Amino acid sequence: MRPLPKTGVFLDRDDTIIKDRIYLDNPADIEILPGAGDAIRALNSKGVPAIIITNQSGIARGLFDEERLHEIHLELMSMLADMGAMIDAVYYCPHHPEGIIDEYRKTCPCRKPEPGLLYRAAEDFCLDLNSCYMVGDKPMDVETIHRVGGKGILLTPWQDRTESQTADFTARDLVEAVQWILEDINS
Repeated sequence: MRPLPKTGVFLDRDDTIIKDRIYLDNPADIEILPGAGDAIRALNSKGVPAIIITNQSGIARGLFDEERLHEIHLELMSMLADMGAMIDAVYYCPHHPEGIIDEYRKTCPCRKPEPGLLYRAAEDFCLDLNSCYMVGDKPMDVETIHRVGGKGILLTPWQDRTESQTADFTARDLVEAVQWILEDINS
């Protein structure tokens, strides 16, 4: 018997959990943003899956390969574990329509804002996408979750917080976003 669908939180990676290094290709360059470990740990303590959803077109562009990306994500997960925080899974899209690597040069249903990765995660974790959330630093992240009926939180640390007309909530960082999510879940 399959368990009842549940709530999950999808997290963009760059400028949500870690500082954006354009086309990060070295695990040593990972810099976790202040409070990110605490925020993820708060989700963990409530039993809410914390799942990274990220576009990684650097693979299609020939800047690094999937093995290197796997090393980066292992290091990120290790660094978060040292903070007592756990990422339940990482889903990434290696494709880009203008990529130079033939096998990755395409338009696909997994590249945000398309929701293909969300569907995969929902299947793997038995999630009800209508009761899920996505946190990211770009309106595209909000659009991705809205396409499946969930709620989107836009991180706007340096911008006018009234900027997004489509986000369900705007937050200055992941800590504030997760606080809002946990309150919303309990309301």
